[in-house]
Amino acid sequence: MRIIFMGTPNFAVPTLGALLDAGHHIVGVYTQPPRAAGRGRGQRKSPVQLFAETKGLPVNTPLNLRGAEEQSRFKGFNADAATVVAYGLILPKSILEAPRFGCFNVHASLLPRWRGAAPIQRAIMAGDAETGVAVMRIEEGLDTGAVCLAEREPIGPDETAGELHDRLAEAGAVLMVRALDDLAKGSLACWAQHDEGATYAAKIEPKETRIDWSKPAADVHNQIRGLSPYPGAWFEVELGGKRERVRALRSTLAEGGRIPGTVLDDRLTIACGNGAVRFTELQRAGKRAMSADEFLRGVKLRAGAVLD
Repeated sequence: MRIIFMGTPNFAVPTLGALLDAGHHIVGVYTQPPRAAGRGRGQRKSPVQLFAETKGLPVNTPLNLRGAEEQSRFKGFNADAATVVAYGLILPKSILEAPRFGCFNVHASLLPRWRGAAPIQRAIMAGDAETGVAVMRIEEGLDTGAVCLAEREPIGPDETAGELHDRLAEAGAVLMVRALDDLAKGSLACWAQHDEGATYAAKIEPKETRIDWSKPAADVHNQIRGLSPYPGAWFEVELGGKRERVRALRSTLAEGGRIPGTVLDDRLTIACGNGAVRFTELQRAGKRAMSADEFLRGVKLRAGAVLD
């Protein structure tokens, strides 16, 4: 089939690769324009653009798809379908209607639960034991289109958003290939979503990243793994008379203490409002991620100390 691929981050790359491996003809790739990044603020291409260029695919990086010229270019590909994976731009109606069979999206949740921008993080932060990935026919609403295929995936009790991200990216790639195979055979059946049970996965805000020790340990643990590796849940310690921000990347649940924020032992077990969490991986500002043992060799947090 003649396919337009639209995606930007690492999550989208496995699907593009799977479509190529399946023998589809990628007539055009759309991705977000290069952005200033890093200390030098140089222009950095998206992971999808970098991958597409290694495959010799034509890449388009428009700022938006609202203009008549851009929409005419899109229609000129005469695509059978467009596949969308975390592209990052709203698709106008004229774009949605351009491909012969329409536009299809890989979404990292079991719709209608966790529609929106951050379904992986929100599922973990909410303590969900299960999530999944879905292929949806795109309509003008926000992740409200008919679902064509879905796969359930368990969430491990200590699994991080980064780990779940990678699993769902691969599962979504397989699912999109299946969907296009069924589409080509005329056997792709989609079912309408219902608003009952719908939840919205809002973008993660900076104010959500600081750890509040007064919350139950389960909530703190879910915050840590739901925000790992990025942007990272954090707390502060005092080092050399200065306060330093530390990102908690991994944790596990443990027995609690009385005062929230109290260091309970020499293994970085911290009391919460109910129960405790034990850090297993952390990252100091400007340094690499390290185990709790490595962290404690450089930062002395003795039992009885109280974190803010």
